[in-house]
Amino acid sequence: MNFNQFKLDSRLAAGIARAGYETPTPVQEQAIPAALEGHDLIATAQTGTGKTATFVLPILHKLLQGPRHKARALIVTPTRELAEQINDNIRTLSAGTNLRSATVYGGVGTAPQVRALKTGVEILVACPGRLLDLAAQGIARLDNIEILVLDEADRMFDMGFLPDVRRIIKLVPPKRQTMLFSATFPPEVEKLTAEALSAPMRIAVGLTRPAHTVSHALYPVPKHLKTALTFEILKRTDTNSVLIFARTRHRAQSLSIKLSRQGYRVTSLHSDRTQGQRQSALNGFKDGRYQIMVATDIAARGLDVDSISHVINFDMPDTADAYIHRIGRTGRAERTGDAFTLITPEDDDMVRELEKIMKQTLPRETIEGFDYNVPAPVQSNQPAPRGPKPVPHRPPSHKSHKPHPPRR
Repeated sequence: MNFNQFKLDSRLAAGIARAGYETPTPVQEQAIPAALEGHDLIATAQTGTGKTATFVLPILHKLLQGPRHKARALIVTPTRELAEQINDNIRTLSAGTNLRSATVYGGVGTAPQVRALKTGVEILVACPGRLLDLAAQGIARLDNIEILVLDEADRMFDMGFLPDVRRIIKLVPPKRQTMLFSATFPPEVEKLTAEALSAPMRIAVGLTRPAHTVSHALYPVPKHLKTALTFEILKRTDTNSVLIFARTRHRAQSLSIKLSRQGYRVTSLHSDRTQGQRQSALNGFKDGRYQIMVATDIAARGLDVDSISHVINFDMPDTADAYIHRIGRTGRAERTGDAFTLITPEDDDMVRELEKIMKQTLPRETIEGFDYNVPAPVQSNQPAPRGPKPVPHRPPSHKSHKPHPPRR
């Protein structure tokens, strides 16, 4: 099958060619015809399978028929990064159509977003909080929305956005097409689908396992040698485009600094960075100015960089779902990729869960010549013993002074 068989508006052909699309992915093949027919849709597909185009192309096809300069499609998504990446896809696929889109999210000034909305756009890509703020001010008008997309609904649930999503649903017309995308379906997301969608078609592709184009390897290592082993892995790896995941923002920043000292072109992506810094990091990683990006799970979903060759889990994620989304940053669009995960004994339960999901034993690797027996450094900053603090000895003073009043 090819994209011509979807019978999309001919004005989209240039954008499809520009995006390099030839053969639809399984989720595109199943979901695009249903979306074009106007059905409400619940789609489950692992990351990296072309999910964004699955809803963007039907939106563009519909918006080319009808009025301009008013918001007719709304895409709600959990993070700023994902909003920008969806908007980049819209711009590529709508090339030459004069359809306009805008992103709306917090963490940046409102002025450019307000200007875009007042100028008139057909597609809004929004995070819930800022959208509700602008809607309350009468700046974001949602009364003409014909298509509503709820992207990564499980992630929005994890981040506490579902109450805001429900408020947004009340602001859009009840007569609309709604498409919901979610990797997993906790009870709250299932409840949301019952509330927001009408007789939806369900499509599930590749739900339970990571992409088959990714090779996995586990690297057992003592916790105190993780950084040294990471350096050793990178020495033996093509480091043109490597994404490293750390559990905390402090660890991500610390590791990126250490990698920079080793001579790597490295950047970081985590919640302590400003929106401008985060966008600069993403852009630099995409265009190759940075070989390595060290990130927390803020980047695990929606990071749209097809050329990532390796994902390294410096820390094992907390859930199997998070692992699948992390390693889904490589092996995209039928390219091959490698996922290396550093593991310590405390990760044994998660490893067993992953192996159960993947129905295989993941290979354990060691690096020849690396000394795994280096002892942990002695901690010089041991916690002080509990109990009353000793009163420091003070030499007698010859100055007269009044005693301090007792503390109350």
